[in-house]
Amino acid sequence: MERDVESPVATRQPKLPKQVWEDSPRKGASGGKAAIKNVQRYVRKDGKCNVHHGNVRERYRYLTDIFTTLVDLQWRLNLLIFVMVYTTTWLFFGLIWWFIAFLRGDLLHIGDATWVPCVNNLNGFVSAFLFSIETETTIGYGYRFITDKCPEGIILLLVQSVMGSIVNAFMVGCMFVKISQPNKRAETLVFSTNAVISVRDGRLCLMFRVGDLRNSHIVEASIRAKLIKSKQTKEGEFIPLNQTDINVGYDTGDDRLFLVSPLIICHEINQLSPFWEISKAQMAKEDLEIVVILEGMVEATGMTCQARSSYVTSEILWGYRFTPALSLEEGFYEVDYNNFHETYETKTPACSAREMAEMMSKAELPLTWSVSTKLNEEDEEEEAEKPGQDEDKSREEQTEQNGEVANLESESKV
Repeated sequence: MERDVESPVATRQPKLPKQVWEDSPRKGASGGKAAIKNVQRYVRKDGKCNVHHGNVRERYRYLTDIFTTLVDLQWRLNLLIFVMVYTTTWLFFGLIWWFIAFLRGDLLHIGDATWVPCVNNLNGFVSAFLFSIETETTIGYGYRFITDKCPEGIILLLVQSVMGSIVNAFMVGCMFVKISQPNKRAETLVFSTNAVISVRDGRLCLMFRVGDLRNSHIVEASIRAKLIKSKQTKEGEFIPLNQTDINVGYDTGDDRLFLVSPLIICHEINQLSPFWEISKAQMAKEDLEIVVILEGMVEATGMTCQARSSYVTSEILWGYRFTPALSLEEGFYEVDYNNFHETYETKTPACSAREMAEMMSKAELPLTWSVSTKLNEEDEEEEAEKPGQDEDKSREEQTEQNGEVANLESESKV
């Protein structure tokens, strides 16, 4: 598993058995226009998950995290709630100021210079509403002001000031988080329209390309990929939309990206890959989806950003490579994003990676067979020689024993 910076240098085709390569002629034109089927996506191309939650009975949980709920709302609803919260608080406290003036009889002594009202120049509900706005927003025009002969008004002034500060902190914080969300930063992280399968370094690989359109970089960028495919277990349990990890360099560290220029993310199809036994013909019949997730921190704000995309079966081109998008100019490298999504056809095995590995092993079999056969023949010769050697040794031992017996008999006669 590896990633590559684009290079215009042509690579040599690996030496594989002739029967491995597909019979279709190689085309130099880019494209790979496959017949697009109407498939149901789990994750759309823009990164939004195509999942709707229905029959949620515990909706009270949304209110326990009201801040996140407000941030997640659409902009038009968020702005509507923002305006309604401030308007409601102004009307609520304005009504209380008018009610205090009504109970004290201030409205009946308008224009009476001997009467000390709770709030000077408060002569109706409209003026009470304006005084409520002035109090909460600390505008203080000076025309309406509270007197020291109204203890209930002083208490209400303290309560409204504290409540106004809480409302300001909550709503302004909500709007700030809504504005500074890194979702828009993810719009400048792009994925190739198609994924491709071709041979790289003698191995069949699944590849796709990622890039960053901004000059400010994504810090600590990392890439992940998952295969979304329904499966049935050996016990008969059906698991819809089962998620399987696709190794794009986790064990080697290649999943951590330095995303300055477009990179090709590579997944080697080996024994641990879910595509190990899938051939070109089988791939066209598969109902699967590959979800890719790019994460990192925005360099300007330090907030975490995540971009997503997906590839369905019709968007996986077998036997193609990506057209180089990086070129060396005078003193700098230039990325041509016109070639970012472009592919070109290349000579690629039509069989599965497992069959390809078996054919490659068979191509090396005669040499291995001759050496092992020779070793086996030498072992057999040694084993064939051992019985003869054992018989000679036994004869020599018998002769020595007979000689010793004859000597003993001659000595006894003497």
